[in-house]
Amino acid sequence: MPRVRELEVFRLVLPYGRRPETLLVRLTDHGGMSGWGELVSPEPKLWSALEEGLAAQLIGVDWEHPDQVPGGGSAVDMALWDLWTRMRGVPLSHALGGAGTSLMATVRLGLDPSTESMVARVNQQVCGGYAHVTLDVRPGWDVEPVRAVRQAYPALSLAVDCGGAYTSPEQLVALDEYGLEVIERPFGIDDAYAHADLQDRVRASVAVEPRSTAELDDYLTLRAAKVLLLRPAALPSLSDARRAHDRAVAAGWDIQCAGGQGAGLSRAAAVAVASLPGCTLPCDVTQPPRNAQIVTPAVGASGGVVAVPLTQPGLGHTIDEERVRRMAKDTFRA
Repeated sequence: MPRVRELEVFRLVLPYGRRPETLLVRLTDHGGMSGWGELVSPEPKLWSALEEGLAAQLIGVDWEHPDQVPGGGSAVDMALWDLWTRMRGVPLSHALGGAGTSLMATVRLGLDPSTESMVARVNQQVCGGYAHVTLDVRPGWDVEPVRAVRQAYPALSLAVDCGGAYTSPEQLVALDEYGLEVIERPFGIDDAYAHADLQDRVRASVAVEPRSTAELDDYLTLRAAKVLLLRPAALPSLSDARRAHDRAVAAGWDIQCAGGQGAGLSRAAAVAVASLPGCTLPCDVTQPPRNAQIVTPAVGASGGVVAVPLTQPGLGHTIDEERVRRMAKDTFRA
């Protein structure tokens, strides 16, 4: 029966973009085996809460399955799953029910100052092997870049991510003319009726990113979308991610798995979940840059394809502990 002997928590500042923070959790059992988890962009008060209460929840507590250790949050849950599967010598993807050995990937391209530059960036990615591209759009930067990319690449599988920036379906209906596969996160997640209205008016599949299985149920009831954007680290546990997957599949939805931020562990968990049979759309694990990761091999796509690690148990990657300690802004051990 597993029992955690020691825990360590690290707060890292990542070397890209606006230097976001991430939390890493390491759990070590009495046999010296460790499991790792990650929480990207943690709430400011979370550090003190973990420091004060996490040890009492974990140290010396007997458990047989990660689901039996509630309340630790997604990073702790990920570390428990990593430890549990390493102890059993099985890949995390198989433990969750996945069967895929490789995944098609989408590449996500942010806002751009000009349509010419956007088309050039798409060209670079297509030449690099990507067959699916997701463009960030916002009000005032949507129809023109999509039209330009579609004219340059008539057969390219194309999606847009609206980042919840729109307020009415009328703002997005015109995009349907350009053969989009998916319109991601068009409105705020609380506005299920706007999503349902848009889905009724476009051929593209609307994608939503619920924060819980209960929220997903509301969208399923309203038939407010056709795609679940599944980000495992945004849910309380990997079991919740699996339950969301199962509910979406039962409703006939497609699933895109995402997890591009952080230092690599969150990405690795996203790849494991993306190997589940219902994850039919290209996964999104293209950010951050490989040199910002603390895992070997780095998690990412090569030629538009992501390998599912099957030769090592757990998350399937080796942690560069020396680099973790170098990058750590704060740490505590119990």
